[in-house]
Amino acid sequence: MIRVSNLTHIYPATRRTPARTALDRLSLAVEAGEFCILSGPNGSGKSTLFRILCGMTLPSAGSVEIAGHDLIRDPAAARARMGVVFQSPAVDKHLSVIENLRLHGRLHGIGRREAAARLDDALGWSELRERLDDRVIALSGGLARQLELAKCLLTRPELLLLDEPTTGLDPASRRQFLDALEAIQRARGVTVLMTTHIFAEAERADRVAIVKDGRLLAHAAPDSLRAMLGREMVVARGRAAGELAGRIRAELGLAAYVHGDEVRLEETASGGGLPLLERVLGRYRDQIDSIAIKQPDLEDVFIHLTGRGDARPRAPAEPMRAAAK
Repeated sequence: MIRVSNLTHIYPATRRTPARTALDRLSLAVEAGEFCILSGPNGSGKSTLFRILCGMTLPSAGSVEIAGHDLIRDPAAARARMGVVFQSPAVDKHLSVIENLRLHGRLHGIGRREAAARLDDALGWSELRERLDDRVIALSGGLARQLELAKCLLTRPELLLLDEPTTGLDPASRRQFLDALEAIQRARGVTVLMTTHIFAEAERADRVAIVKDGRLLAHAAPDSLRAMLGREMVVARGRAAGELAGRIRAELGLAAYVHGDEVRLEETASGGGLPLLERVLGRYRDQIDSIAIKQPDLEDVFIHLTGRGDARPRAPAEPMRAAAK
């Protein structure tokens, strides 16, 4: 459904800033019917890639295909296959729910009669049926987000692009929105590409793509990504995490990675994490506030790959080989 090949985008220099490469020969494929999460640190190139996929920005080099249509050469055909939910609301809060839906339909060339026929399909999963005459300003954040998604579904897209759609939602509304999105995606075979910083959301995805400095670091199923770090890791917290990590590296010869006030030891011996925990705690008890064994999650994979703090990650291939043994 999405084919990105050697995509490069360079923001030109200005009087205040030098030229900056946002995307650096990035290639990515999202198959039809797949739910793919796109994540990365701030400044990683996610927003630039999203803008290019939406047709809002032309890349400096490379190509993008949407459902077999070249986005650069035939943008109308490519855009006709997609619906977009932006991070910022794209509905008129002073209009009612039904007025927003009708307006969106008119903008896409859908007549009033055809729009009315599609309303059940677009709203059937939502809680908006009894709120059609309510102004958007009176809706909760969760219902307003439902309207954003219903508006996109009115055009019956093959591809949904969502830019951090749950931003600002409370946990219950976020879960409700994601449940609805997943149900729609599975039932209709819609392809979904969604950016997020919330790793619990990425657990629902078929595959997760992680980018940094405009390059793709990993693109795999959540289980495969977690396997990169093995089954267990030891995490110690202390007020001087950098100093503790330095001592562990120098005195024990272990790879210790720092994230905030945490020291992470990803390489546990074949006997598991408990012997390592006891060894570290027995030697550095005075520097440790708490210590635990945990199973790696997607946030741990993100920290490992992107090198947040002074984590100093290894190349992704190394833990992949270790996990395969």
